[in-house]
Amino acid sequence: FFSWLVVIFFLLWVFFFNSVGDPFSSASEGSEGLAKRGMKVVLISRSKEKLDQVSSEIREKYKVETKVIVADFGEREDIYKGIKAGLEGLEIGVLVNNVGMAYSYPEYFIDVPELEKVSDFVLPSSMTRLVLPGMLERSKGIILNIASAAGMYPTPLLTLYSATKAFVDYFSRGLHAEYKSKGIIVQSVLPYYVATKMSKIRKPTFDKPSPETYVRAALGTVGLQSQTNGCLAHALMGWVFSFLPTSATINILLNVNKQIRARYLKKMKEK
Repeated sequence: FFSWLVVIFFLLWVFFFNSVGDPFSSASEGSEGLAKRGMKVVLISRSKEKLDQVSSEIREKYKVETKVIVADFGEREDIYKGIKAGLEGLEIGVLVNNVGMAYSYPEYFIDVPELEKVSDFVLPSSMTRLVLPGMLERSKGIILNIASAAGMYPTPLLTLYSATKAFVDYFSRGLHAEYKSKGIIVQSVLPYYVATKMSKIRKPTFDKPSPETYVRAALGTVGLQSQTNGCLAHALMGWVFSFLPTSATINILLNVNKQIRARYLKKMKEK
């Protein structure tokens, strides 16, 4: 099948609010899910220590070749020349874009700290342009873009984050329509919460699954859906919201995020 899997995962650790949770947990689970199938793995992120740790674990457990590329997607400098050089000569069959950044807490647009880091943040188009030509030459390839359920509808107090995830979703579905006839699968993955350290959800539940459970279910949808919430529980949540008028959904999200914001600010004052 495919020989190399490229997994990209990055999150500035000062930001704790993320739909998937800990990107290393989620991305490493995704890597393992495909390494089980004998795929070689390239891991790209900014933390060499964590990259080496995950790479070593995958290599030892699944006896597959691994490679790491250190790249900080939060920097403005052009990092893609280095990534392109690192991928030189590799036959990339699967690309997983799990890069993400969110607010540190729900906040009104003009009061968001370090807003430029969110607004200027990398989108999956650049990495896709690096690997897609090779996939087209071989007439096969899979691109999985991890968006967020926050991109399914406007999300007040997370407005810019929500909008960037909506871009990821539309970009993925449009790209799939362009290239599916050429053997390329592009999928948009829109998770709700997953139980990880980063999401501060310690105990998995039906609607907040562990990374292992979520990744296993999400991989089962590849090739079947161009857009997926990844697992049954999240699909049910998306289905329920689909029956509500958009205005009602926006109001619900606004009220929820106002409560989260109030709790966060209260906690900060008490410190």
